Amino acid sequence: MRLDETQSQNGDICRTIEVAVVEPATRLCSNGDSLDPNGEELYVPPLNFAMVDNGIFRSGFPDTANFTFLQTLGLRSIICLCPEPYPEANAQFLKSNGIRLFQFGIEGRKEPFVNIPEDAIREALKVLLDVKNHPVLIHCKRGKHRTGCLVGCLRKLQRWCLSSVFDEYQCFAAAKARVTDQRFMELFDISSLKHLPLPFSCSTR
Repeated sequence: MRLDETQSQNGDICRTIEVAVVEPATRLCSNGDSLDPNGEELYVPPLNFAMVDNGIFRSGFPDTANFTFLQTLGLRSIICLCPEPYPEANAQFLKSNGIRLFQFGIEGRKEPFVNIPEDAIREALKVLLDVKNHPVLIHCKRGKHRTGCLVGCLRKLQRWCLSSVFDEYQCFAAAKARVTDQRFMELFDISSLKHLPLPFSCSTR
């Protein structure tokens, strides 16, 4: 992730980012294998994996092919934004690696039937802002809409201008970007969270 900063007329910092988005594992390993020509194991990141900030990562729902890669991150926590029961294989991986699961069940619906629960996003942000939970991975099903909304609200706390918040969201959502998601991020009230510390590389007060 590359970050460039400019300052808007009202004094807010406007950040322009370049995000490297990881495509599905099938595109990383064209031969369907997880081994290189020398027989060494290859790391396979989850769909739409990227670094958000120091100690914070985002992705789609990890599967067993991604577990070895996730171990390299040294995760302490995972924030799951899906309402379904966590798969047994994933739960066992978390237990074996001492990773704590925070689950905030947000239904994944298509427009116009989208209802993003503000309370769930607010509680997820509190977990995200607590450095004791870092390194942390945020994920939903495909790492686009629900994850994008949570990251977008974090960016508002970091005083990113809305155009940069939306640019980052659209990097991951692409053609599936939702006006309702962007409207939610625009209207999300961060005032009750401003007292919490922002232990990140690109945060300012």
